[in-house]
Amino acid sequence: MKKGRLYLIPNSLDFGIEGAAVDLQAVLPLQVIQTAARLEHWAAENAKTTRAFLKRVDAICPLAQPLQSLQVKELPRPPKGRAADLVNQNQAWNALLAPALAGHDMGLNSEAGLPAVADPGALLVAAAHEADIEVVPMSGPSALLMALSASGLNGQSFAFVGYLPVEAPARTARIRELEALSVRQQQTQLMIETPYRNSALLHALLSSLKPQTRLSISCGLSLEQGWTRSATVAEWRSSGESMPDKIPAVFALLG
Repeated sequence: MKKGRLYLIPNSLDFGIEGAAVDLQAVLPLQVIQTAARLEHWAAENAKTTRAFLKRVDAICPLAQPLQSLQVKELPRPPKGRAADLVNQNQAWNALLAPALAGHDMGLNSEAGLPAVADPGALLVAAAHEADIEVVPMSGPSALLMALSASGLNGQSFAFVGYLPVEAPARTARIRELEALSVRQQQTQLMIETPYRNSALLHALLSSLKPQTRLSISCGLSLEQGWTRSATVAEWRSSGESMPDKIPAVFALLG
């Protein structure tokens, strides 16, 4: 039996931002919307979010089946570390691919942006390759790459380092480590934070980085109120600019 394909269906970047819904057609190619409309089997970090996404798709391109009849299964939660948990998790990831193994195309949907990029769906993509299932990435917004392109920092060499430690001493040490690495390799360092900690991260960066280090922040990308600002740390300090605590942001530095 011919296997189905796993389509990586991107989402808009307005997840969880009240009153900020964007027109899907403004951020997703029509081919992505049409592909999403025909798929009947889905894997998602959050089934509720994916069903909300598909409802928006349906308003543009009618779904092949009623929303209620679509199969949307959630990705497994991280294992606790015991051997039995790891075995059960591997089985759970493989079980999600059952529709594709049975010959049906299926979709992987992210909470926001591209699936499998700063996203737990990467493990499902890895499982698909192990099972010899074709993986089809589709175009859509990526907050990380949009922020990098808008930053004016080094786009030839960059690294995404995820979240920084929450504890102040460990966070300061990590910031200085990343700054030293950036200086040594002339590599842009990209990071994110839970939106309600945006201000705390900005304060930590301005307190820990050298005055001449360049810092770029992109906030609410693709939204009407979105913005990007790039300046030296010294300029950020003198501006006294604050951060919204409810809108996702990407932080980038280059020493």
